Amino acid sequence: MSLSSLPKLLASLSFFACSSLFAAPIVINVAGIQSIGEFGDAANPVFTYNVGANATITNVSYSVNVTAFSPSYLSEISFAITDSGVSDGVLFTPGFEDDNAGTASYTATTILADEGLSFSVGADGILRVEFYDAFDDGAVNPDGIWNFGTITIAFEPDVDVPVDPGPGTDVPEPASALLLGVGALAMGYGRRRRAAKAVH
Repeated sequence: MSLSSLPKLLASLSFFACSSLFAAPIVINVAGIQSIGEFGDAANPVFTYNVGANATITNVSYSVNVTAFSPSYLSEISFAITDSGVSDGVLFTPGFEDDNAGTASYTATTILADEGLSFSVGADGILRVEFYDAFDDGAVNPDGIWNFGTITIAFEPDVDVPVDPGPGTDVPEPASALLLGVGALAMGYGRRRRAAKAVH
C-alpha cells in the first residue's frame, strides 16, 4: 500500500463508520391497502417495524394516491405512526379538508421536530403503522383504498442503547472498530516500510 493511498483508505473507513450511525428510512408501499374502520378497529391493516430501542421518529413524507368510496370522504383516509403501546405517535390525513368521495393524489413532508411532534418508540424498538378511516360510515366496506405510492419514515437510533449480541460476545461500537482497524493498518504499513528499507 502506498503512502498516498493511505489517506483515501482512512477517509473511506471513517465514512463507513459515520454512515453506520444513521439508519436507512422505512419505505412503505401503500398499493392496495384498504381503509376500513376507525382507529383501533381490529380489521385495520397494521404493520410493525423494529427500529431499535428508544429510536426517535424524525421525518415522515408521503406521495400517495387514494380513493374514497361514497359516502366516505377523502378527508377520512388516514394512517397513524405510533409506538407499540399506542401511547405516543402522530396521525396523518393526506386528504385533510377534502370532504368528498373520489380519487386524489397527495404529497407532503413533515419534519416532526419542527412541529413539536417527534417521538420515541419504547424499549421494545417497535414502530407501529395503522391504516384506518377517521369515520366509519358503515355503508361501504372498505371505505376507501390506497391505490399507489409510498410513505417514508425516517428515524434516528438511540446511540446510548448498547447492542447486546448475546452472551460471551463483545462487539465494538463502529467508532471503536474504526480506530482498531486504522491502528492495525498503520502497524502493517509501518512493518512493510521497515522491511522495504532493510532490503535496500
